[in-house]
Amino acid sequence: MPSPQAAVRAAVPADAEQVAAIFAHYVTTSVATFEEVAPTAADWRRRLDELAGRNLPFLVAEAGGSVCGFAYASPWRPKAAYRHTVEDTVYLSPGNTGRGIGSALLGGLLAGCAAAGARQVIAVIADTGSDASAALHRRFGFTQAGRLSGVGRKHGRWIDTVLMQKDLGAGR
Repeated sequence: MPSPQAAVRAAVPADAEQVAAIFAHYVTTSVATFEEVAPTAADWRRRLDELAGRNLPFLVAEAGGSVCGFAYASPWRPKAAYRHTVEDTVYLSPGNTGRGIGSALLGGLLAGCAAAGARQVIAVIADTGSDASAALHRRFGFTQAGRLSGVGRKHGRWIDTVLMQKDLGAGR
């Protein structure tokens, strides 16, 4: 039986518990994030407030009344000259990959970044041995901008990151 279609919408504070649960899965079971301690729901509510204050998008995908993924854009670096560059983050709950939810989230996120005045979007992707995240970003026009070797250590292994970049400012 096909699963219900996910709807992408702006995140609200009430989503924080489900966002925290999705992210905690990746913190504890993978090297997809370099976080070693999962942020709490209160941490996620603070992040949502901070990003809203910066006019940056934080989206969730919802299906069957549950959050099945999230995406947000955050400042790339704190220095003022980087103010038009953001980093994207996209996570899906286990069992919800390969259904187009990541594409729906990333597409909505890029539109929100452009509306917020971002010119460049950077993806920092842990090289986990899976190409899924890089492939998603390539489908949206991101190109590889570099690789940082052995910059993270988690679960007893050194991890590289791949940097990908998309220019939203062409023609601006």
